[in-house]
Amino acid sequence: MSITIPPLYAITDDRAAEGHVEQVRELVGCGVRFVQIRAKCSSGRELYDIVVSALEIARESGARIVVNDRVDVALASGADGVHVGQDDLPAGAARAILGPDAIVGISTHSVEQARAAAQLPVDYVAIGPIFPTATKTDADPVVGLEGLAAVREAVARPLVAIGGIQISNAAAVFAAGADSVAVVSGLRAGGSLEDLVRAYNSLRSSRS
Repeated sequence: MSITIPPLYAITDDRAAEGHVEQVRELVGCGVRFVQIRAKCSSGRELYDIVVSALEIARESGARIVVNDRVDVALASGADGVHVGQDDLPAGAARAILGPDAIVGISTHSVEQARAAAQLPVDYVAIGPIFPTATKTDADPVVGLEGLAAVREAVARPLVAIGGIQISNAAAVFAAGADSVAVVSGLRAGGSLEDLVRAYNSLRSSRS
């Protein structure tokens, strides 16, 4: 369980005009190397087809694809791994199903949850929402930069920050201790996606 997560962790969006496969094609083509497919409105079969097609695109550039929630789809499709939430299949069970080489990540929403998650067989811990977000209608209370910094002190695992992150606030998120920022709508801010990806990826290396 030792992976290096790029500074930018992209997540596909059910609300986007493009389908998930086209989102992956665009993201990977602009330099994204880690993508979570979050297709909560898709059936199991639809999600499987999405992931298989996304993997064909990602393999050409060495990008990694993880599946939100669905361990069964991640296994059947041959995805690089899965991201589970607090109410999904336990991370330990996901690890047992997918094996030692798969990527397993978990969402947390407090220092206590993050500390407990770090004891599980996971490759990274996600913490959020860092800022208010409209991406999830049932979002947990905002953690904030102080909460992120507290999690950083408590957790030695790679730390992915999520929730309301835009290019305008990402530098502060890295400064507070994140190893990677998970971005959804912040990748549809207009302008050149390639420039935006480059900007996100440059922020971690420039932090003090």
